[in-house]
Amino acid sequence: QVRLVMKAHSFIRENVPRVLSSVKDKAGTVHIPRISQYLYFLFAPTLIYRDNYPRNPMIRWGYVATKFAQVLGSLFYAYYIFVRLCIPQFRNSSQETFNLRGLVLCIFNSILPGVLILFLVFFAFLHCWLNAFAEMLRFADRMFYK
Repeated sequence: QVRLVMKAHSFIRENVPRVLSSVKDKAGTVHIPRISQYLYFLFAPTLIYRDNYPRNPMIRWGYVATKFAQVLGSLFYAYYIFVRLCIPQFRNSSQETFNLRGLVLCIFNSILPGVLILFLVFFAFLHCWLNAFAEMLRFADRMFYK
């Protein structure tokens, strides 16, 4: 939801001044973005709205399949970490009486698996998922790391 609000803000911030300046100048034509431009912006991995983005000439389907396989692998690995390291910590806690020592031990034993799952989710979404969609949309402005 935060991403969609940020994208809506960028879209409005880029287009409202154009519309207001053309109304103030009494210009005959007002440049309003097409729906296809807005839909492309919603799926493109960027938060800055532009009417046109640099595009690649073709889609590398092998790259897309690799990124989706990495997302799937990350999900399976996160599930494995959760089942092997997190669930055993809390399995017996519902049957035991509450004590502070047991709670603290459960929390500290779950910190490392939680951080690993957090890193996996960030890798799966921010790197793999967004790069796969950028490739399918032929979004060429992905040289951030260079």
